[in-house]
Amino acid sequence: MKKTRRDPKGRTLQHGEIYIAKRKIYRFAYQDPLGNRKEIYSKDLMELREREKEILKDSIDGINSYARANCTLDFLFERYMSIKKGVKSSTRTNYYYSYNRYVKPVLGKKKIGEIKYSDLQYFYQSLLDRGLSLNTLEGAHRVIYSSFKIAVRDDILRKNPAEGVLTEIKSVNKSNPPKHALTYAEEREFLKALDKPKNKRWKPLFVFMFGTGCRISEVIGIRWVDVDFHDKEIVINHDITYCPREDKDFKCGYEAGLPKTDAGIRIIPLLDKVGAALEEERSIQEKYGLFNESVIDGLSGFIFCNRYGKIQKPGNINKAIRRIVEDHNAEEAVRAAKEDRKPVMIPYFSCHIIRHTFCTRLCENGTNIKLIQQIMGHKDIRTTMDIYAEVTKEKTQSVFQGFNDDDVL
Repeated sequence: MKKTRRDPKGRTLQHGEIYIAKRKIYRFAYQDPLGNRKEIYSKDLMELREREKEILKDSIDGINSYARANCTLDFLFERYMSIKKGVKSSTRTNYYYSYNRYVKPVLGKKKIGEIKYSDLQYFYQSLLDRGLSLNTLEGAHRVIYSSFKIAVRDDILRKNPAEGVLTEIKSVNKSNPPKHALTYAEEREFLKALDKPKNKRWKPLFVFMFGTGCRISEVIGIRWVDVDFHDKEIVINHDITYCPREDKDFKCGYEAGLPKTDAGIRIIPLLDKVGAALEEERSIQEKYGLFNESVIDGLSGFIFCNRYGKIQKPGNINKAIRRIVEDHNAEEAVRAAKEDRKPVMIPYFSCHIIRHTFCTRLCENGTNIKLIQQIMGHKDIRTTMDIYAEVTKEKTQSVFQGFNDDDVL
């Protein structure tokens, strides 16, 4: 009869368990799904048996316990990026930037089996506490979630520990206040400010932006050959992004590519005021002999350029907006005080708000919703509908305010 094995406390040891007296430690030996001998150790028998249950459950479910115990998040991310195809180069570099900048220093060397939901929850909150925006956090979450998704599909993990973390973080952290389009008065005041001598060189660019609703990557990438002055059309079939580039050790540089989505390839009507602004830009360049000399991935002949004859940086355009707004508001406050009236102040805004403003003007004008989607290059009509709904809500309130002032009701 086989002798029953017991530990120093008299507890019966199960199959695969032994107690190593010299080391005062328990060991459990087993075979992984590939037939390889594996061992786990613990100073506590109950803790060892909890781990045994996990191994048994993993075996039944086909989960690769060995890979889970040895695979790091760094390895998983590289595996994910190696099979991630069909994305723009700029998107790939953004993935690498988000991971290398925020995730890798903290979680990169950790074994994926050790990373729990609460670990990610704590990590995300720490990033927000450091001053990161929710948009930046979403970029980091995207690469973490997608990497763990590979592990789940490869039967290394039973579930994705990043599932639901961002949603919970958002629920307890107030997002940035929604950014609204400029009103007619605010847009008019900004465009009037461009007539000042110190702002004159920016006028063609901003008139183009307010009159087309193009993304900033499309604006800086627009070429003379893309504009048909005869048929009054602007062809949008590429963009220029300024972002970290993989081929430059993730240093920022320009990159030509297709628009953000297939819907981004489109034709925009050339408004008279936009055509006049482009002709003004051409005259200025010819007068001063200043032309855009940039060549980006084989593309050249770009319309807008800086004072050095190079393509514009989106960041510099946003800085110009801020300076113009600050100057206007300071002067408008003084003028309004002298004229004893309420000042027309312009809120701080970005290049993207100009695009949002253009879309809002289309909605206010009652333009067909599908036509707005086409002109804006929105892939999902819900994006267009969100803006349309916001405009409609404001119009509804205005109409009902009229009823309040009407003696008929």
